[in-house]
Amino acid sequence: MEQNQDLEDIIPYNDEEAVQALRKVAQHPAVSAISKYLFPNEPSGFLAGLLGNMHSIDEFQSVVMSTAIDWVLNTTTHCFSYDGIANLRDTDRRFLLLSNHRDIILDPAITQYVLNKNGLPMTEICVGSNLLSSKTLEYLLRSNRMIKVIRGISARETYLSSQILSHYIRESITTGRSSVWLAQRQGRTKNGLDTTEQGLLKMLDMSGTHSFAENFIELSIVPLSISYEYEPCDIRKARELLISRSRPYVKGKREDLHSIIIGIRQQKGNVHLSIGSPLPAEEIEAAERAEVKNDRYQAIRHAVDRHIIEGYRLWMTNFIAYDMVNGTTKYADRYQKESVDRFKAYMAHKMEKVESSLDRSDLREIFLRIYSNPVTAKEELGFPVQ
Repeated sequence: MEQNQDLEDIIPYNDEEAVQALRKVAQHPAVSAISKYLFPNEPSGFLAGLLGNMHSIDEFQSVVMSTAIDWVLNTTTHCFSYDGIANLRDTDRRFLLLSNHRDIILDPAITQYVLNKNGLPMTEICVGSNLLSSKTLEYLLRSNRMIKVIRGISARETYLSSQILSHYIRESITTGRSSVWLAQRQGRTKNGLDTTEQGLLKMLDMSGTHSFAENFIELSIVPLSISYEYEPCDIRKARELLISRSRPYVKGKREDLHSIIIGIRQQKGNVHLSIGSPLPAEEIEAAERAEVKNDRYQAIRHAVDRHIIEGYRLWMTNFIAYDMVNGTTKYADRYQKESVDRFKAYMAHKMEKVESSLDRSDLREIFLRIYSNPVTAKEELGFPVQ
């Protein structure tokens, strides 16, 4: 297959393609049920009518997707907040928004929502091909400016695919066509520790034609941190980690789709998105001074991690879990006894949903560390724990 053909298979739809794809989505039998959630005061065919009459991707995201995220935030969160929007507003440059990854769909969707609400251009979004469990989902995601990241292929194919992806991301940013949202790792963070994969940085560097520092500076990397008071799919993450201790974990056929649905519908408490400043040139130039190239990537990785962890907002659940894991009262001034009781009841309820054959003590510890590890990460880097 020619490179241009490969590129066509991964890039987002243009307006004309999206209009045709959304007309097909409108015919899906689930659309009427979704319409009742998003537009409760309208007839059940309202959403199908909207999808069938879209004229552009911007219209789809402003009219439909913005309403969908409004519904999520109004019905499944206590309070949503964000900061750092000025870091994007005060320049005409395009960015690589490098984000921690806690929920499959909501992390990038909430980012787009914030950009749209503030009159800023929305980004293209890198999404793994493993999530495209149906053609309908692909129609929907590629109409949402999705860049398809090919998964489950040979090492040689992965290398070639990474080259194409790297060139496309760099060209999008440096030509000013679009900013790009990219998770800092393949797959969601499951243990509460937000760490950037070094292989991802190598992929980004593949398309660079200048020095190491110049290649990363021109990407304008902006660290993003999203934090949920109640972690989406927390018990599913704990279950996967526990099973992985004794044998390779094999996902069910529709497991990713179920995780998407649970993540959307689950109660999340408070949610915060922090938009960082672009990664400083001096930090990138300092990384370049390392003699071994792998050490340069490690330095960039650690710099991104520091900014993401610094921007992560801690919640009461994090402090309760930290004290429970460590057997301390170090952060007891951050919560009340009633809050501890509620969190324990929440955890017990979640654990009831997992098969009884799994060790409860180990499952409980993993579950708690999902919440306590963000506190530990801030402590280890010397950031104020607040």
